[in-house]
This record gives sequence, C-alpha cells and structure tokens, in this order.
Amino acid sequence: MDEIKDLHSGMIPTLADVAREAGVSTATVSRCLNLPDQVTEKTMRRVMAAVDRLGYSPNYSARALAANRTNTVGAIIPTMDNAIFARGLQAFQEELHKNGCTLLVASSSYEEDLEEEQIKTLTARGADALLLIGYHRQPRVYEFLKKRRVPAVVAWAFDPDLSQLAVGFNNRGAMKALALEVLKCGHKKLGCISAHTAANDRARDRILGVKDALTETEMDSEGLQIVETAYSIENGENAFRDLMSRPVPPTAIMCGNDVLAIGALKAATEMGMRIPQDISITGFDDIELASVAPVPLTTVHVPHRRMGEFAARALIEMLNSGQHGHSHELPTSICFRDTLGPPDG
Repeated sequence: MDEIKDLHSGMIPTLADVAREAGVSTATVSRCLNLPDQVTEKTMRRVMAAVDRLGYSPNYSARALAANRTNTVGAIIPTMDNAIFARGLQAFQEELHKNGCTLLVASSSYEEDLEEEQIKTLTARGADALLLIGYHRQPRVYEFLKKRRVPAVVAWAFDPDLSQLAVGFNNRGAMKALALEVLKCGHKKLGCISAHTAANDRARDRILGVKDALTETEMDSEGLQIVETAYSIENGENAFRDLMSRPVPPTAIMCGNDVLAIGALKAATEMGMRIPQDISITGFDDIELASVAPVPLTTVHVPHRRMGEFAARALIEMLNSGQHGHSHELPTSICFRDTLGPPDG
C-alpha cells in the first residue's frame, strides 16, 4: 500500500509499476494492453485492476518516437457552423477509430492562409496524414506535404485530370445534371446563390455546371444571375431578396448548398411566394434539414458517410503501405422533392 501511495503522491506510474502491482512481467502487461487476445481472462482482469488502481496511461509519445507514427490524423474543414461536413467527418472518424487512429479537427473558416497555417501546425504536432476539403490551395502547400512525406486525401471533390489523391464526387457534373432537370421544367431565367468562388473549387465547379447545362440546351449562359455570399441561412435569405428585386427576376434559383437554399426558402415564404409555382429553389448536399424543411427541398444527394469512410481507408492504406493510393469517385443523385416545378404561366 505504501508503494501505491508513493506513486499517487506525484510520480507518474510506469509499465514496470503496473507489472509489479499485478505480479506479472512487463511483457505480459504490454500484451494485455496491445494484444488482449493473447492473454487469459484471469491475467487480463488482474492487470487491468492494477492499471485502474495506479491510474496508469500508456506513453503514446514514447510509442510514436519508437514507431515514427503518432496514429493521429488531421482534418481541416472549411466550417463547423453548419451540418455540411458533419456526416462525412463522423464516418471518417469512426473508420479511423477502427484502425487505432485518433482524429484532430481544425476549421479554416474558408480562409486560404489560415488553412495553410493549420496544415503546418497539424503536421508539426505529428499528424501522420491529413484530410483536406477540395483541391484549391497554393502549390507550395502540396509541395510542403510532399517534402514532409505526409499523405493527404482531398474529399468533397473529384477531378480525374488532377493527380492529388481524392475521394469525392464531380461537383460540376452533379450540378449540371440538376440544372438540366430545372431547364426541362421550362425555366428560362435562372439565378444562382453561391459561396465565394475565388478560393473554393467546389463552388466554382457548381456554377460551371449550371453554365454547362445552359450551353448544352443552347441558352445564354452569360445571362445567368449569380450572387456570391458566405454560407449561412441569413445570407441565403438576403441573396434571394437581391435576386428577386432585379428588373428581370429568375423563375428558378439554384443554390450552392442546402444551407443557402433553406435561407432562400425562408425569404420566399416571408415574401408570400408560392413554391414552386412562383419560384423554384434547389439545393446541394442533401443534409437532414433538406427533407424536413417546410417545403421539402429538391437537391443533390451527396454520399457523405461513404465518402468519409472511403477517405479514411485511403489514408490508412497509404500509411500502412507507403504507396500513393488510388482516387475514388463516388456517384451523386438528384432528390426530387417539392421545391422544383414548372414556372406558373
């Protein structure tokens, strides 16, 4: 008992302390903690009781130095303010956990310089690999990761012409498919509410997808009315009012994500407009809010959970094999609900 008191008086308990307390070798304690299937239940109970009594915790820093790995993966997402990335990140973390890895998350607030700083900080803190959202960042960032030999996977985007490992979907193609459906309904005056496109390849590609659909149907893509704004419900409301106040307002508004679309729906309702008779509104992402909105939202379904799971597997595979890995394109689909219909009259 005196030995236990001494340990709790300030000394950090060690593996040897646990072995002495349990009456076993240090190798047996190590097996109990790392390879529990290789010890008997009786020994496991005795060792874990000693672990609990002493308050022992494995020294992960020492393990990391020995193995040259921390089993920590970083993820930098643009925002934590809404649910756009929540399901994918949850699946990403669950898959990492199955493989003994811990997730560290940072948010860049859609600021390119801040993301670069966070990439360097997570790498300096020992992150073995990184999850990044979209392709857009300065070439020096990718060069930094290459020199540090830190694997990175891009998610929420896929471009077969780019060499960076990606697990995602074709934003341009997905938005084009939805825009073609909007045009099939008879709409000739389209508007878009988009995130700022300068440093956001996902937003940029979604606008290009709408323009592709207009060009394919021999309509004027230059006449597309666009409002760029930060992602929020309030900004979606304000952008909708802006578009509807123009000399020739659109009859259908395609939003760059569901958060902006919910804001547009709110503004339309407050303005007394009928949906979809007076105005059609579409979103992108198919977050949970889209299906339970007062008028359920027509949107593009993104396989968030599969994307997070596959991205984690890709990084684990690269860490284990030392190879570059293969990009993976996931399909999207259109969820037809109640906010899209032909223009009235």
